[in-house]
Order: sequence, then C-alpha cells, then structure tokens
Amino acid sequence: MLRIEGLTKRFGDKNAVDNVTLSIPKGEMVGVIGRSGAGKSTLLRMLNRLADATSGSIVCEERNVTTLKGASLRAWRRDTAMIFQQFNLVGRLDVLTNVLLGRLNHRSAALTLVKSFSQDDKIRAIAALERLDMGHLLAQRAETLSGGQQQRVAIARALVQEPKVILADEPIASLDPRNTQVVMDALFRINREDGITVICNLHHLDIASKYCDRLIGMAAGKVVFDGPPLALTTEIAAELYGIEAKDAGAEALDALDAIAASEAQRAKQNVA
Repeated sequence: MLRIEGLTKRFGDKNAVDNVTLSIPKGEMVGVIGRSGAGKSTLLRMLNRLADATSGSIVCEERNVTTLKGASLRAWRRDTAMIFQQFNLVGRLDVLTNVLLGRLNHRSAALTLVKSFSQDDKIRAIAALERLDMGHLLAQRAETLSGGQQQRVAIARALVQEPKVILADEPIASLDPRNTQVVMDALFRINREDGITVICNLHHLDIASKYCDRLIGMAAGKVVFDGPPLALTTEIAAELYGIEAKDAGAEALDALDAIAASEAQRAKQNVA
C-alpha cells in the first residue's frame, strides 16, 4: 500500500501539487489524467524522490519515503522504476547495455565504477528485451531506434530493476497510435502478470479509460476525481480540461461507451 498524505509542492507562490491525499493498493493500474500543468509530472517525481515535497508525506509499507536518505533513498528509487516521456536512454550505447543500467542499484559501488555486469544480470536483461519483442536488437545503438522501440527498451530497463512500482510519466506522448498501443499493452501485461503497481500519467481519456483500473484526475495541482473509468462524467471532464471541456467530454463518453460495451460482452459470455 502506497499512502500519500497532504502532499504539496510549492514553486514560489504557486502550488504545483496542492494537498494531495491518496491510497494506492499494491497491484493497481492507475491513470493520472488532466491537462498540461495540472501537477501530474510533479506528483510522480515526488513519489520517486526526484523532487522533494514542500510538505506532506509518502508512506510505503510503513516507510516514510519523504525522509529517506543515502542507501535507503537509493533502495527506494530502485523499487520505484521511472519511465520518462523522452526515454532517457544513452544513445551511443547499445540496447543491452542501456537495459543493464537498470541493475546498477543492485550492485556494489566498486562494480558500478568498472561497469562489470554479471552473467545473471545479462540473462535478466535479455529476458526483459525478449519479453518486449526487442531481443533481436540488443546489439544496436539506442539512438538508431524508433521512438516506440526506445520506449520498450526503457520499459525493459525498468523491469530489470525488479521494482514494486512503475511510474510512467507520459510514456506515449511522443508516439504514433500503433506504438502507443504497443507500449500501453506492455505496461498492462506487466501490471497483470507481475502484479507490479503501475501509476501512469496520461493525457488522453480514451487510453486511460481502456487500460487503467482507476483514474485520478488533477486540475491546478488538486485531485478533482478519483474513481473507476465508468464513474467519469462530462462534467468532471470539463473541470479537468477547462477550455478543452467539449472535446474532453466527447472523448470521455466515447471511451466509456466502449468500456460499457466490452463489459456487457463479457457478461454475456459468462452467462453463456
């Protein structure tokens, strides 16, 4: 269980995240939705401790994450793998080495300095790449890959960290529709098959509604919606997206209609 209590991040006189309180059970797939500037990325960066909170706390398994330092903080960052919009790969390195970088927090400082990876590390990295249909490209330089391929490498790197939580910050923002589906399908399978909690910042309501068990809507740093996709209404979409309310509401209804039809089909199959 991840508990966020009164979490606030202030920049000058503005609260980027404003008194957020949430509980996220283990194994949930959560979509954090809202327009740009709503505080979504800042929230995820605080969860990973890439940014420190101004006030409030993050508690996981009775650990107060907001006070961790040194080795304890490094262990927390290992347990909360981060996936970024711009992939954050080392372009000049090959795919396998980029994935192996996810093992650094499992190694001693001396081994890290000499960049010596064990055979077990390499087996883990190759297995993660194979799982994401990227094994055939393990020797290729990362900078030569497409955006969708780079994001799958980033997901493989996150997997070899053996995390308890994956934090994905707009992982599909720069991808075309086909690669969007490939990346979201991968995150969904990891959540379902490995039981890893996935918290994913997403802009599009249809994508969030399709893949996530729960949506957390943010506007001006505050949580204005927290519930299952089917509970989302056009009024809430209007509050989340402001001047984009009409489009957001239509997108929400289309997404929810698709979910409702899918649920009805499953119900018929169960009865049969």
